[in-house]
Amino acid sequence: MTPFHIVGLDLSLTATGMANGVGWCEKVGREGITNMPLRTKYRTLNDLASRIIVLTNAEKAHLVLVEKLVFNRQDGGRGGVGERSYLYYRTMGIIADAGVPIVEVPQATLKTYALGKGSGSKGEIVDSIARRLPIFHTGGDHNQADAATLAALGADHLGHSLADMPKTHRAALDKLTWPEVAR
Repeated sequence: MTPFHIVGLDLSLTATGMANGVGWCEKVGREGITNMPLRTKYRTLNDLASRIIVLTNAEKAHLVLVEKLVFNRQDGGRGGVGERSYLYYRTMGIIADAGVPIVEVPQATLKTYALGKGSGSKGEIVDSIARRLPIFHTGGDHNQADAATLAALGADHLGHSLADMPKTHRAALDKLTWPEVAR
């Protein structure tokens, strides 16, 4: 547990994973966004971003870590690329406008902190979090496990590690550019 309010986010349309530095984690999302009429889609995405902010109290956080948004250029816009982008930047914009420092964490760096290496399956991350960070009850959900990893990474950076992480895992700390955090 950390005295800082740290938020980890794995943003997704249907299953955004959210976690904080005291062991809370949850998932929120909405099915069918990509098939909604534009006005409904816009309102739904704004509502989802607001819900993420409210549930995590991210506007009052000391630090937010988010899995970096990545696109596959070959997918031709399928899979809600535009909608995911909007949700990502809408949510991050609200947090940034509140003056909260944000760290974008590439997936390989998240995996390094969870697994000690930059690659591995979702199941491996879920298992690692269950073993190393049992304060997070993810129910086997990989979105929540990713968010928990991000929250733990932020806590570790601020000197309040949530677990005794091996050196290979902690190497992830050196791969990121960290903003100043009000203490």
